[in-house]
Amino acid sequence: MPDKLVITQVKSPIGSSKRQRATLQSLGLGRIGRQVERPDGDALRGQLHSVRHLLEVKS
Repeated sequence: MPDKLVITQVKSPIGSSKRQRATLQSLGLGRIGRQVERPDGDALRGQLHSVRHLLEVKS
């Protein structure tokens, strides 16, 4: 597995649940086009899975 993942928000959270919006906020996202780099891990993978329809992930 790669050490870091680059996560980009590509869709708006409008219409998403409060829980999904909170997940985006905890990842440091919230606006389309915002990009963050996070260390890879099981907890991060779980968060990404819950909002995968809003994100693009690169290793």
